[in-house]
Amino acid sequence: MANLKGILFALLAFAIFATHDVVIKTLGGRYAPFQIIFFSVLLSFPLVTLILMRDNQPGHLRPLHPWWTVARTIAVVIGGFSAFYAFSVLPLAQTYVLLFASPLLITILSIPMLGERVRLRRWLAVIAGLAGVIVVLRPGSTELGLGHLAGLTSAICGAFASTVVRKIGRDERSVVLLLYPLVANFAVMACIMPLSYKPMPLGDLGLVGIISLFSFVAGLLLIGAYKNAEAALVAPMQYSQILWASFFGYFIFGETIDQSTFLGAAIIIASGLYIVFRESRVSVSQNTPVLRTRSRPETGTSFRISPILRRRTKKAGGAE
Repeated sequence: MANLKGILFALLAFAIFATHDVVIKTLGGRYAPFQIIFFSVLLSFPLVTLILMRDNQPGHLRPLHPWWTVARTIAVVIGGFSAFYAFSVLPLAQTYVLLFASPLLITILSIPMLGERVRLRRWLAVIAGLAGVIVVLRPGSTELGLGHLAGLTSAICGAFASTVVRKIGRDERSVVLLLYPLVANFAVMACIMPLSYKPMPLGDLGLVGIISLFSFVAGLLLIGAYKNAEAALVAPMQYSQILWASFFGYFIFGETIDQSTFLGAAIIIASGLYIVFRESRVSVSQNTPVLRTRSRPETGTSFRISPILRRRTKKAGGAE
């Protein structure tokens, strides 16, 4: 019964995330991503502060692994901007398919960064998933634009940021992992935003507030999902976003999924599911990097749930 509760929490969380992305796409047709990110971070600070205030770990805000923290922060800023841009210019479903490549990339990055051993079956799943990305992009038969590059860039940066968290998360305070990307995004976007700033009426500022609120609520629901259900059951629920993307894309933006996107999505999702379930088996993966990546690809506009879950597990006397 607890597993079912966790799955329902996850499905609701990802439905809210998908609605959050619809708002990003709507605003992306009017404003530059720099401006949307700046105001969404600004409005996220009061909500994220509620999370940070509950961190009672002793220590300071100086990272114990400064270079990894800087590298992760840069990746989050670039990945967040890329994701917002991709949502603005690409069909929703196609953007999700590209972002779904992130677990495949995490598996690859875990080899040099975490010392993970990836055996033949997971390698075959990764290769199949990357082939699915090629099916979606159809190089040579369709015109590829900056939106496609942005989607792939976001997946790569998100995978790198997630792997770094897996590498240093046991040592760094949760507040450090949460706060640095937020502050960096705020500062960088504040510097760039004047180049393309457009005044925002109150209604559009309200939509930005919805982005911040939905991200916060969905994050809390994901925490609840992982507290009630096994990670191997919760993690695959992220792929439900493709259904919402198809629904919203068709009824709100007049988008349809072409055959190549549908086939590529099926391949990528099947590969991702195999990797998740493979990692959940005992003695297959030492670090379970994909299974323990419990947040969506990071955009630096909200909080990441993995450090919070890790902190709670430590309090309960667990190893994570």
